[in-house]
Amino acid sequence: MEIRPLREDADYKAALKEVAAFFDKEPDLDSAEGDHFEVLVTLIEAYEARHHPIGPPDPIEAIKFRMEQGGLSVQDLVPMMGRPNRVYEVLNRTRPLTLAMIRSLHAGLGIPAEILIQPTKAADSMTR
Repeated sequence: MEIRPLREDADYKAALKEVAAFFDKEPDLDSAEGDHFEVLVTLIEAYEARHHPIGPPDPIEAIKFRMEQGGLSVQDLVPMMGRPNRVYEVLNRTRPLTLAMIRSLHAGLGIPAEILIQPTKAADSMTR
């Protein structure tokens, strides 16, 4: 088993290609192939974390995702955010989240407060 650090994109792509073969049929974890697979996945994850980090989600996108996940409607958010028109304004990015809304959404939907306090993308930047 020859394992090397992933230092550049070519190394990363080669590792992805090699590990892809294992996804159709994962090897036994207690085998040499299983060890090789596990080490490759660890190297790929480390490379991606260093070169392609994923930031926290936009608060409005997090709310919409949780709504979709739970089959929630605008009416379901009224107790947490206020009247339906206020919910629509927030979801359309024309009204910012207030501290009270953030607290209610955190408690009601389980969205981490750290996500909800992030700045939201402006409405006009979403259409570009």
